[in-house]
Amino acid sequence: MLRLIYRSVVSTDPAMRGRSAGLCLLLPLTIFSLFIGRVSGFKICSYNVQNFTLSKASDLRMLHTFTRVVSRCDICLLLHVVDPDGKAIKALLSNLSRYNRDRYLSVASKGLGNSPGDMQQYVFIYRAHSVKVTGQYQYTGQPFVRPPFVVRFSSNKTAIPEFILIPLHSDPDQAVQEIDGLYDVFVEVSTQWNNTNVMFLGDFHAGCAYVTRSDRKDIRLYSDSSFSWLIGDREDTTVNDITNCAFDRIVVHGQTFLKAIQPFSGKVFNFGREFKLPQRKVLEMSDHFPIEVTLKSPALLLQATPPLIFLCISVIVQCFL
Repeated sequence: MLRLIYRSVVSTDPAMRGRSAGLCLLLPLTIFSLFIGRVSGFKICSYNVQNFTLSKASDLRMLHTFTRVVSRCDICLLLHVVDPDGKAIKALLSNLSRYNRDRYLSVASKGLGNSPGDMQQYVFIYRAHSVKVTGQYQYTGQPFVRPPFVVRFSSNKTAIPEFILIPLHSDPDQAVQEIDGLYDVFVEVSTQWNNTNVMFLGDFHAGCAYVTRSDRKDIRLYSDSSFSWLIGDREDTTVNDITNCAFDRIVVHGQTFLKAIQPFSGKVFNFGREFKLPQRKVLEMSDHFPIEVTLKSPALLLQATPPLIFLCISVIVQCFL
């Protein structure tokens, strides 16, 4: 198909060349943009959905908005899910598959917490053709109210083929202790799976009064320089106007993982602004915004760019000969 288009663009007919000048410029740009779109990266997201129940999933308007948010991600961690029979997540997965015709799967923890009335789940939703689950582990150590449910993923769409995600929805009253405790989770799972490509993500309550600057000396994920915080302190991950706090965070371990991430891709996704929703509608879903980061594509795909650039330049040159 490209060869046929190329021949039509570089036709020897002078009149045809004149009429095709615009196409000569448009074609290589279109080819290049389509290629870049294919290798634009692999998105990992985290979203505190604030009591995601079957009631929320049964609201079609709300379910559609959740679907639009989650469908942007190859992996999306959902926090504060209350779905013991799995019906709410099943409804979301079904809606996702209809929305963009991809197949989505999920892996979830059991209900976690100290109170029978507040048992929450960690749920990872992932795009089946992009990534696979290769391991899962429920941490049981202290000091967590909701101990991390750790999942190992593999993908041929990322610069690192296998990585580990450690989620946390901390108890705000002991946020410092729980964030520091993530270091012990890291040591255990990285040893167990012989893999130090680890990302921590979730609602850490790592801001405002819960974690102050002076508290950082007591948090090893801050004091150890091998950990990089990708959501900055000045970000506001909350929806309400009365708060301005970077509660939700993404942290990665090591230079290998850090170099596999697109620079400056760690950010808050304000879907209210993106989807033109009033704040009251956003707050009905959650008082948090999602956060995200993008992993680079494999080097093998990026190596295809030189011949692509050569083809684009050749088309432009031939047009004006």
